[in-house]
Amino acid sequence: MAKVSIFKAVITLLLPLVCLSFSPEEPTDRRILVLVDDFSLKSSHSIFFNSLRSRGFLLDIKLAEDPALSLQRYGQYLYDALVLFSPSTDRFGGSLDLAAVLDFVDSGHDLIIAVDASASDLIKNIATECGVDFDEDPSTVVVDHGSYAVSESDGDHTLIVSNDFIRSDVMLGETEIQAPVLFEGIAHSLNAENSLVLKVLSASPSAYSADPSSKLSSPPTLIGSAISLVSVVQARNNARIMVTGSLAMFSNRLFRSGVQKAGSPNKYPKSGNEQFVTELSKWVFHERGHLKAVNVTHHKVGETDEPLSYRINDDLDFSVEIYEWSGKSWEPYVANDVQVQFYMMSPYVLKSLSTDQKGLYHASFKVPDVYGVFQFKVEYHKLGYTSISLSKQIPVRPFRHNEYERFITTAFPYYGASFTTMAGFFIFSFVYLYQK
Repeated sequence: MAKVSIFKAVITLLLPLVCLSFSPEEPTDRRILVLVDDFSLKSSHSIFFNSLRSRGFLLDIKLAEDPALSLQRYGQYLYDALVLFSPSTDRFGGSLDLAAVLDFVDSGHDLIIAVDASASDLIKNIATECGVDFDEDPSTVVVDHGSYAVSESDGDHTLIVSNDFIRSDVMLGETEIQAPVLFEGIAHSLNAENSLVLKVLSASPSAYSADPSSKLSSPPTLIGSAISLVSVVQARNNARIMVTGSLAMFSNRLFRSGVQKAGSPNKYPKSGNEQFVTELSKWVFHERGHLKAVNVTHHKVGETDEPLSYRINDDLDFSVEIYEWSGKSWEPYVANDVQVQFYMMSPYVLKSLSTDQKGLYHASFKVPDVYGVFQFKVEYHKLGYTSISLSKQIPVRPFRHNEYERFITTAFPYYGASFTTMAGFFIFSFVYLYQK
C-alpha cells in the first residue's frame, strides 16, 4: 500500500508537467532550460525571465557546468526549448555537449543563443552549426561612430543604436517598435550557404567589428550592413533559433535605459529592447506563426463521400483547413497564396485555394486526361511561418469500355471512312462481277 501511495504521489506531481509539455495541439514551448555562467543573471536579467514566466513558461535556470545537466531521460526530452546565456562556457556539465544541443534542435526544439566578447569556441561552434559565424578575433566588438548612444561616457562607441528591423509582423508583432534597440556585443555574419538564416536586426553602414582599445592595423573583416546583430533560423523541421552577439541586450539595464542616437534630436525615455526581445521570443517559442493543416477532403462535384479513385476528366472539389496558434488558441489563418497541386512526377494541376476567412481553403478543378497514381499536395512556405507539407494519394483511371458514348463525335471522320470503304468495295465488286 505504501508503494502504491508513493506511485500516486509521483504521478500527481508529474501530471501538470506532462500537460504543459510541447504538443501539436498546444505547440507553445512550456519547459525551458536556461543555462548561465553565473546566477547573478537571475537578477540582472530578471525582467526578461519574469516576462517568460508571466506568459506561462516554466523556467529551469542552471549553471552551464552543472554536473547533473541532461536534456533527456529514457529517450524523452525533459525540455521544449534551450536558452544559452552562458557565453564563456568552454564545456557543459553532465551529458550536455555540442552534439546533444544539435540533436535537440534536430528533434524540433527551439534555441536562443546570446553571447558577448567572452564567447567561447563551444558556443561559437554551436552558432556556426546554425548558420551564423561570429568574428574569429576574440578581442573585437561592434563599433559604430555614427549610430551610438549619446549617453555613452567612455567614448569608444561600443554601445550602439539600431532600428534596422526585419519587416515581418509575424516575427516582431503588428505593433511597430518605435524606440531603437541598444546593442553592446560582438558581430556575426550569415553563412551564405544557409538559406534558412535571416537578419532580424542589422547594423548601420557606419558600423564595423574591431578592438576599440587598439588602432586599426588592417581593414575590419566585418563592416556595415554585412554585420548582423540579431539573426534567426527556422529549420526545415520547424525548429526555431535566435542568435545574438549581445547578452546585455536582454539585461534590465538596457531594458530601462533611455535612448538618444548621436546626431538625432529624438530622445526616447525607454529603449525598444524589451518590446523587441519580447516579441521576437514569442515567435521563437511558437506563440506566433505556427500553422497546422487539418481535415483534408476531396470528392466529386455534387457528392460528399471521398471516392476510392477518380476517372479522367472528372470534376472534383478539394478543401483543407489551416489554423494559426495565437499562444492560447487556434485561430483561422487567412492568406491568398495557398495552392494545391495535383501531382504525378510533376504537377498536372496547380490551383490557388480560395478561403472563407474562417480557416477553410477550397478549390475545384477537372482531373487531367492522364491516368495513374496522383497526389493532392499542399506545400506552403512563408517567411516567419511554420511550413506546411501534406499529401494525399489517389488513383486516376481511364474510361471503362462501357463508359464511352455509343458514337463519339470526334470519331465521325473514321465512321465515314469505314462506310465509304465498304460502299466502294460493294460498287467495285458489282461492277467487276456483272460487266460484259
